[in-house]
Amino acid sequence: LPDLVDEFFGRDFMSNLLDVQTGINTPAVNIIESKDHFKIEVAAPGLEKSDFKIDLENKVLTISCDKEEKREDKDEKIMRREFSYCSFKRSFTLPDIVDTEQIKASHKDGVLLIEIPKREEAKVKPARQIKIS
Repeated sequence: LPDLVDEFFGRDFMSNLLDVQTGINTPAVNIIESKDHFKIEVAAPGLEKSDFKIDLENKVLTISCDKEEKREDKDEKIMRREFSYCSFKRSFTLPDIVDTEQIKASHKDGVLLIEIPKREEAKVKPARQIKIS
């Protein structure tokens, strides 16, 4: 019987039927601190920059995505529709030492990069010698 089903619906029909997907995938996140800034890297392959929304409210940075994709294949008497939905939301409380007015975001090769600079007074200063008078 599975061969007959595969014949009509394609080889992936049964595996898709058995793989229950919630559509909610929380992407992996790296948080990196340097002397001048913080970086948040969000691994989100298959998503475009237009799929993301980044909000800042009361020092809480929220990254979210809602994407619905519909694909329809038609071939003679066989019609197949596939829907996928991706949704997630990640929030980060920013420390007081960051300059929230200078936050920048970019997207390249499936990675969303958010750069959060530190305030000038919070940056690590090089050691210096103080002259005694």
